[in-house]
Amino acid sequence: MKKTISFAFLHFSVAFTVAYLLTGELLTASLIALIEPAVNTVAFYFHDLGWHKLKPDHSLQAKTSSFALVHFSVAFAVAYLLSGELLTGGVMALIEPAINTVVFFFHERLWRSRQTLALAGV
Repeated sequence: MKKTISFAFLHFSVAFTVAYLLTGELLTASLIALIEPAVNTVAFYFHDLGWHKLKPDHSLQAKTSSFALVHFSVAFAVAYLLSGELLTGGVMALIEPAINTVVFFFHERLWRSRQTLALAGV
């Protein structure tokens, strides 16, 4: 659960920044930043759980790509529903998940290195 919470914090930060830059509205950006990462955090948890169960030996790049598809879909839906604008939903779906996909990759890498160190007794 620590892993999910740490990713959620990063996700909330990125979502708010991007949403605010897109809309210029504090309320809309705040709602997007609360709802979109919350939905994606739940999706992240189940994606991570399922990934380890179904595809534990696949590459980090494959796992990251898989989560990116989930993320794009959620970002578009939330931003569109809250802003009422297809353009905002579309741009949010492209920019915010793209940034978070990079963040996700390095987050996963950090967690893997921590696991390796823990197994080595360091």
